[in-house]
Amino acid sequence: MSDPVWQAFLDEHPEAHLLQSAEWGELKSAFGWQARPVMAGGSGALVLLKPLPLGLKMAYIPRGPVGSHWAALLPALDAFCRRERAVFLKVEPDAWEPFDVNTFPGLKPSSHAIQPRRTVVLSLEGSEEDLLARMKQKTRYNIRLAAKKEVAVAPSSDLEGFSRLMDETGQRDGFGVHNQAYYRKAYDLFHPRGACELLLASFEGRPLAALMVFCRGPRAWYFYGASSSAERNRMPTYLLQWEAMRWARERGCKEYDLWGVPDVDEGVLEQEFTDRREDLWGVYRFKRGFGGSVLRSAGALDRVYNPPLYALYRWWAGRRAQGA
Repeated sequence: MSDPVWQAFLDEHPEAHLLQSAEWGELKSAFGWQARPVMAGGSGALVLLKPLPLGLKMAYIPRGPVGSHWAALLPALDAFCRRERAVFLKVEPDAWEPFDVNTFPGLKPSSHAIQPRRTVVLSLEGSEEDLLARMKQKTRYNIRLAAKKEVAVAPSSDLEGFSRLMDETGQRDGFGVHNQAYYRKAYDLFHPRGACELLLASFEGRPLAALMVFCRGPRAWYFYGASSSAERNRMPTYLLQWEAMRWARERGCKEYDLWGVPDVDEGVLEQEFTDRREDLWGVYRFKRGFGGSVLRSAGALDRVYNPPLYALYRWWAGRRAQGA
């Protein structure tokens, strides 16, 4: 996706989420989606279109729109979605709970969100000592232990090695991963703009863990990370996250989004994380140690253009959520 008008619009909105960037649209366009910007009344949205049978489509705005003039943008979105034969439009606003759905009149809450609802967001403001002080004592200890045990963290361009680590992690921990081509495309799109880095933690030249960190404006995101089963006593993932935070701070970011923990109330998270192992519970045990706040996104809102087929979609999404 190459749209200089959309890029110029985004340049005026440094607060826009990374998932609204032209690069994100180009990434998704390489893997089964179509990306189209829609602008009207001083606001805009990157709309992703997912082809469905019979020439129909699903329209999706991830972490958008950009700008505050929804009333002016909605007619343009309606016209666009009808022209593209969209069954419905799904919007996941770039906002946290509590959230007033009346901010987006014409849309109704949906139980099916595409992006993770709950996450841990860290403040990067203050000194490095301030950041460390906000962490759990054990996490600070593990960061220092990794350095003491000669774990080295450095930028890398080894996407093949990163993909191997992702495959190993996915098989070990039971979650799906992208293929190597996806990570390569993401790196090639964002890294030249200084908006992404692949960091590799190693010991004596052997890769132990790696992550891809992204940034835009005042925010940074940890989207993809992996680790080997070897040398885990050296705590490489802790030092890796610390260096990713330092990378984000060097680029002027004020906050760091760890992107995804179990979607239950924080009280339940704290009460049960020591005992539970399934899904993202192990991820939460790791991420909570870095401090920060557990936040829940505004979720998904839908605007329906074909009610019968939308009802079929809701049935399918419900069965998928139940593992059927």
